[in-house]
Amino acid sequence: MGIVSGLAVYFIIWWTALFVVLPIGQQAQHEAGERALGTAESAPVNARMGFKIVLTTILATVVFAIFYLVTQVWGLSPDDFPHVIPGT
Repeated sequence: MGIVSGLAVYFIIWWTALFVVLPIGQQAQHEAGERALGTAESAPVNARMGFKIVLTTILATVVFAIFYLVTQVWGLSPDDFPHVIPGT
């Protein structure tokens, strides 16, 4: 795997991990009993995006390290697993 391919895979993993991390610790305005004028009731009270970006980066790095270990060091690929559908 080259540098560009590795960065592309890392970006995809990071973006997917972001959507996993985003709902962690969220509290909507209607749940907190606070409501800022001009916002939806479902808007978060405190998004803490800096924390979530750091957490996403840590999670994505761990997942990418596992992916790299399995595919590049151990040499496993999807072809190494048995086919679920016969004849494929």
